[in-house]
Amino acid sequence: MVEITIANLKADLKTPKEVFYMGTLQAVAAKQVDTVDMDKFFNPASVAVIGASNVAFNLGATICKILSDEAVGYRGRLYAVNRAGADVFGAKGCRSLDEISDPIDLVVIITPAFIVPELIRKCGEKGIQNIVIESSGFSEAGPEGKRLQSEVDEAARPYSMRIIGPNCLGILDNHSRFCCMFGANELAPKAVQHQGLVSYIVQSGGIGGLIVERLLDDVSGINKMVSLGNKSDLDEAEFIDYFDGDKTRVIALYLESVKDGRKLMQAARRTKKPVLVYKTGKSEAGSAAVLSHTAGMAQNDPVFDGACRQAGMIRLRTPEELYTLPKMLTEMPLLPGKRIAVFTNSGAFGTIGADMLSETDLVMAPFSEETKARLKKLPGVFNASNPVDIGPAPPDVYLEIYRILLSAGEVDGILHMVSMWRDYVTDVMEALIRLCRQYQKPAAMYAFSALDRLRAAQLEKGLPLFGEVEDAVRALVVSYHQYSYLQKKEEPLWNK
Repeated sequence: MVEITIANLKADLKTPKEVFYMGTLQAVAAKQVDTVDMDKFFNPASVAVIGASNVAFNLGATICKILSDEAVGYRGRLYAVNRAGADVFGAKGCRSLDEISDPIDLVVIITPAFIVPELIRKCGEKGIQNIVIESSGFSEAGPEGKRLQSEVDEAARPYSMRIIGPNCLGILDNHSRFCCMFGANELAPKAVQHQGLVSYIVQSGGIGGLIVERLLDDVSGINKMVSLGNKSDLDEAEFIDYFDGDKTRVIALYLESVKDGRKLMQAARRTKKPVLVYKTGKSEAGSAAVLSHTAGMAQNDPVFDGACRQAGMIRLRTPEELYTLPKMLTEMPLLPGKRIAVFTNSGAFGTIGADMLSETDLVMAPFSEETKARLKKLPGVFNASNPVDIGPAPPDVYLEIYRILLSAGEVDGILHMVSMWRDYVTDVMEALIRLCRQYQKPAAMYAFSALDRLRAAQLEKGLPLFGEVEDAVRALVVSYHQYSYLQKKEEPLWNK
């Protein structure tokens, strides 16, 4: 196992162009994920849950309940392996894997840790290649746990298995309607109804559950989610590669440690999809907590920060940004420059927006005389400079202002801050999305009144609205950073 340290990453911290345009030989030589095998984690035709039983509070039973739930809609074969051979929530009961005659695409193990190595050997003998170990009690639990995890690794090695975990929550795929996240009985039926384009790689079950719940009422939805746990085999880099090849548009990670720094950087360089990363362990106390949670070393945070910039990963500031920011990248074009026009129907919020932009690397767009002249002709425009401030005005005025700002050569994007004073405001915001796509310039949309009406319109009209001004401004910053990273990745300097 290679940890991110000053020693093994210092060689990677070169000039930005050197980093982005290293020779293609390195990328080709990097380990590629077998897509067919990885598909079985997310869309298995058959699943055996080892450890699922009818004993009270059995965690494996919750997985069987989820996969048998008609509201979830999983259509594969489902088996529960337990000593009694009892059926569990519709899953066919078996005393061992040997009693299952059909091929098994995926085994989920949720048993006491000490029997897991032997179960891995049994899976290998039966030709099962895809394993999720949700049991805890391994390297996060001290010397004895480390010994057990080493036994698992040794047991798996002769069979070329792919393992997620141990000590993980499991997997969610909203499109294939598969979920083996224990305890997600209430969340899973709701999540599969809200399919999306963001895929998550998380090293915490709690964070995973939080993200699923928060996105239920947002325009963004989840494509896939994988909980990594201790990462004895598969890690974040391999799932970045995998999500780079499916319908995912944004890849978001919650990490507590990094297994192999160079491998992560290479995977991030290969993809042109946005890679958002929130990583813990900045403080001494946080690093100690990481060690007890997932047995990871938090490593050197400034080095990780530099690695993110050089590999084109966007470092998030808060865990909340994992679910608040992706919609800017799935619903809007990328911000192609730093010049922002602020639009509002409240002078106070125009000032607030200008102040917040001044604290970023974005700037207030200096309007040309032509742009100001066109704005002055419109009824209800109080201020034709930036920020643009209007009073009560009909929908046509809003739409014309959008067209003027988006067509202006000196404007790269819009910070849209309006009061929901009339119902038609949601209609003009819906039209703004179409105009942004037409002009290939984004708008970060924030509204500050009639919040119940706003929440209802958000899903009905697919509005990528932000609940806080700070989030809207941050979304523009992240969009610009992704645009800048793409420009660097697309330059052909690596052939020289």
